[in-house]
Amino acid sequence: MEIVKREKTSSEEFKIRQRRAQQMLRGEMDDADLEQHVRESIVTTTLDKAVGWARGNALFPMTFGLACCAIEMMSIVASRVDVARFGYEAFRASPRQADLLIISGRISIKMAPVVRRIYDQMLEPKYSIAMGACSSSMGVFNNYAIVPADKFMPVDVHVPGCPPRPEAVLDGFRLIQRKIRAGIPPAYELEKSKA
Repeated sequence: MEIVKREKTSSEEFKIRQRRAQQMLRGEMDDADLEQHVRESIVTTTLDKAVGWARGNALFPMTFGLACCAIEMMSIVASRVDVARFGYEAFRASPRQADLLIISGRISIKMAPVVRRIYDQMLEPKYSIAMGACSSSMGVFNNYAIVPADKFMPVDVHVPGCPPRPEAVLDGFRLIQRKIRAGIPPAYELEKSKA
């Protein structure tokens, strides 16, 4: 899909465009002018790209915080980062209403089955972000009680940092959005195809 930005139009150019649109609606345009008007006014795309665009701009993250990274996850909704600009502000409290799980913080061996059960209850297609060093690689808590997220569930994007800045979390959101728009399947589908 090609998007062409137009220069700001003056009031006179706006009136000309308005007259051309009126002529088109009345059927007073000849074929060449009509063809040019259609090229300038209509955007064409495939259904898959349109669905990918809609899915990418309507992610519903799960309200689920495990540790200190959850504070940073909460701050992305504030005015400084404002994920509402990208369509991610509607955090859901139920896994049946969410399609994005942000694993924010360390995961203990006892908590891993609970997180996996919540992930399994989510709608498909579902995505996941491992936020912070603890959920990606066990971070500073590199001991027997902590488990990295990709050991017990599929992870789409890893966001590094301890804790990661809100801008890094936003970048993780944008990476998932790009994956969706490009038609790359979620991590759980890739995991199924390997088995």
